[in-house]
Amino acid sequence: MKIAIYPGTFDPITNGHIDIVKRAAYIFKDIIVAVAKNPSKNTFFTYAERLKMVKEVTRGIKGVSVEGFDGLVVDYARKKKARVIVRGLRMISDFEYEFQMALTNRSLASDIETIFLMPHPYYSYISSRLIKEAASLGADLKQFLPAIVLKELKKIQK
Repeated sequence: MKIAIYPGTFDPITNGHIDIVKRAAYIFKDIIVAVAKNPSKNTFFTYAERLKMVKEVTRGIKGVSVEGFDGLVVDYARKKKARVIVRGLRMISDFEYEFQMALTNRSLASDIETIFLMPHPYYSYISSRLIKEAASLGADLKQFLPAIVLKELKKIQK
C-alpha cells in the first residue's frame, strides 16, 4: 500500500487533523489530503481558503500532498490509484457516521479499504464544528489550531 487518501472538508483544519496526517504519513508512502469542494455544505471558509490553509499547514510533512476534489471520494481514490481511505475517529460518537460511510464506500468500491486512525488523546475531543462555534463566541483557540488558521479566523471575525 503506497498511496492513501485522507478526505475531508477541513473547515477549518485543526491540530487533530494534522495529527492524523502525521500518523498516516508514518504508515503510507504517499498521503493525499483531499479537500472536498462540497458546495452543499455551508462552510466558514471558501474552498480556495481551505485548500490554501491545508497546503500551508502540511508543508514539510514527508510524503504528503494536498489536492482538492469534487464528487465521490471512491471515484477520486480510483483516479489517484489509491487503495486506502484514511479517516479519523475521535470519540465513540464519530463511529456510527464513519462506519456508515465506510460501508457505503465499500458497497460502491469493494477494492478500496477504509482505515481508521485515532488522534492523540489531547486532540480527541476537537471537531471543526465545535471550533467554529467557539470561534463565533470569541474563544481563544490557539491550542486547537495552527497559527495560519487562527489568523484566517480573525479575518472572518472582523
